[in-house]
Amino acid sequence: MARLDGRAYDELRNVEFQTDFVRFPEGGVLLTWGNTKVLCCASVERFAPRHVPEGTGWVTAEYAMLPRANRERSRRDVSRLKLAPRSAEIQRLIGRSLRAAVDLTLLPDLTITVDCDVLQGDGGTRTASVTGGFVALALACRKLVADGVLIRSPIQHMVTAVSAGIVDERPMLDLCYEEDSQAQVDLNCVMNEAGHIVELQGTGEGRAFTVAEQRGLVELCQKGIEALQQMQKAALGGRI
Repeated sequence: MARLDGRAYDELRNVEFQTDFVRFPEGGVLLTWGNTKVLCCASVERFAPRHVPEGTGWVTAEYAMLPRANRERSRRDVSRLKLAPRSAEIQRLIGRSLRAAVDLTLLPDLTITVDCDVLQGDGGTRTASVTGGFVALALACRKLVADGVLIRSPIQHMVTAVSAGIVDERPMLDLCYEEDSQAQVDLNCVMNEAGHIVELQGTGEGRAFTVAEQRGLVELCQKGIEALQQMQKAALGGRI
């Protein structure tokens, strides 16, 4: 099966990180991933939530899609007085993934919130938010060290995410919207630089899938993640 944009089945869409896209956050990046565009901004606050042990910090995330990020206008989450279930689920995924990147004991009494706002959605917004969110988080931690707030960066691991799926019985990496909407199986994978899985979300959208098929999709994701991590490092000037 030929893909709509001519890519190979194991090929990523074009990915570009633009750091310092906005002026004020401690760390920020505009991630363009195919036709998906996500603005990720990391903000530092001088307190930690009550549930966090004293002397420890916290990393969390918020996620939203602008009303015309998609083909039809969607209502803003704030107009419903609470997050839409999809947005709430995605922002929990982003927060969990980014916390896996840091040693929270090295963020004493600080909170870093990574806002991920989808400017344009064409598939893979949650994986783009994790991938871009990590770059924003690393930049914010670097600034905290440069400003003398922290002795050293709390970043321990890179975290990176990508999707894969089975479309017309063919495994494919990095699904665009048209492919995702037709996928029989959809899988999102978050990994660190050691190739260890941080989170895995797999769904049989059109049919159930086998352990062997899951393994093949994870291997596709790992290939894409390794390439994405080189791009993350380049966006960070070659170092985390």
